[in-house]
Amino acid sequence: MIKLKDMISRSLFTESKKLRVFDFDDTLVKTTSFIYITNGDKKRKLTPGQYAVYKEKPGDEFDFSDFQKVQDPNEIVKITKVLRRVVQSSGGSGVHILTARAAFKPIRQYLKDIGINMSKIYVTALASNNPKDKADWIEDKIDNEGYDDVYFADDSKKNVDATKKMLRGKDVKWRVQHIKH
Repeated sequence: MIKLKDMISRSLFTESKKLRVFDFDDTLVKTTSFIYITNGDKKRKLTPGQYAVYKEKPGDEFDFSDFQKVQDPNEIVKITKVLRRVVQSSGGSGVHILTARAAFKPIRQYLKDIGINMSKIYVTALASNNPKDKADWIEDKIDNEGYDDVYFADDSKKNVDATKKMLRGKDVKWRVQHIKH
């Protein structure tokens, strides 16, 4: 039988399992990549920030070809400094880039090009701008991989709000940061 004092003393020495999640576009980097929308004879182009809040209309056809590369990147140094510190302190363990993009390889290459050690960092391309998809992805990591300390940074208020809503129902330590420019 385990005594209460043994359980308490053991819990004082257990490390939390940290999950650190960063959005890519408009959080770590600004690019000239656009999403092109055609609906009948109307054509529009949206920035990643505009796309994050765009409500799809019947007949919309999307062209994400700009996102097959990181086009004219402009590093957002304030946030990449945070990413670098997190990678340095954790060795990259538990660090994820979670993007609405459909392609992960250009992101991995860009981060490698700016000197971020990619050996343990995962890049997940959701191919979706639905805020619930990011919240669900994080929830899956908590529920199925045992993370109990979560940090999430994203420029999209909708993504931030959806993730906060989900995290409020979890017994984990968390911080969600809305990146504003």
